[in-house]
Amino acid sequence: MIEPEDSAHEPDPRPPTVVAFGGGHGMYACLSALRRVTDRLTAVVTVADDGGSSGRIRRELAVLPPGDLRMALAALCGDDEWGRTWANALQHRFSGDGQLAGHALGNLLIVALWEQLGDPVGALDWVGRLLGAQGRVLPMSAVPLEIEATVRGADPRNPDAITTVRGQHDLAKTPGEVLAVRLLPENPPAVPEAVAAIHEADWAILGPGSWFTSVLPHLLVPELAEALTTTRARRMLVLNLVPQEGETDGYTAADHVEVLAAHSPALRLDAIVVDPSSIRGRDEALQLAKAAAALGAQVHTAEVAAEGGVPYHDPERLATALRPLLV
Repeated sequence: MIEPEDSAHEPDPRPPTVVAFGGGHGMYACLSALRRVTDRLTAVVTVADDGGSSGRIRRELAVLPPGDLRMALAALCGDDEWGRTWANALQHRFSGDGQLAGHALGNLLIVALWEQLGDPVGALDWVGRLLGAQGRVLPMSAVPLEIEATVRGADPRNPDAITTVRGQHDLAKTPGEVLAVRLLPENPPAVPEAVAAIHEADWAILGPGSWFTSVLPHLLVPELAEALTTTRARRMLVLNLVPQEGETDGYTAADHVEVLAAHSPALRLDAIVVDPSSIRGRDEALQLAKAAAALGAQVHTAEVAAEGGVPYHDPERLATALRPLLV
């Protein structure tokens, strides 16, 4: 008589549960890829933006900056007519010279629900339901945050001077070398739903995105950092394609990994995904392998860049690279 196979060894037919961390265009690209792989997806989004429409809204209404949250929701809209229509509406910016000029419709919709419900997480869930979003979007904290950085050479006339740059908008434009970042207020509380999502996930994914303003801030929220180091989930880092002007000028792929490790010494990784165009020569490849090994990670090289030489991740290519890793 043939005994049935132990069900514990059967492959899980369900798609993986994934929690992704980031903000802005990097998170948009990552979520656009991940929703091709799984619908069991949670985005944990930075809330430190102080420029543009988000900056105006947070200053005038004393609420979380909605812009990065809006972009994450737009990325999770479906590819059908409903999803595309709502994604375009959410991203629509008003033109002209009036008070609405420059505001994105999605920012206003999110803030309207925040004011009605008094619940940042619940309001985002309602927007997600309206859009038919394939996943959930959460702020990393219910408290509006500021990013403060220690920078060398922010004044080109004094390249050795160490100064402090405050605010995500100003930091993104600084010409100096960013040495470290911190959040204000310090040790902000995490959204409990984000902590729970980390512990329930099969995979936790950091990046791509602006390194000091979209990726590292999550590691500066104590409850998120602790959850990331204690979760049963496997952990992945998706590296940027090119250094970001201002923030990470001159960085190699290994430099990005080492800065991440410096800001979260207890963090361990399982996988690092990098496009081959981001590694210039054998020495940089060896440096990346060494930096990855120090965190317990294996480097996976895959062509994830969009065609045409533009420094953006292609969602379909990134999905193809991520799919075999996430099963």
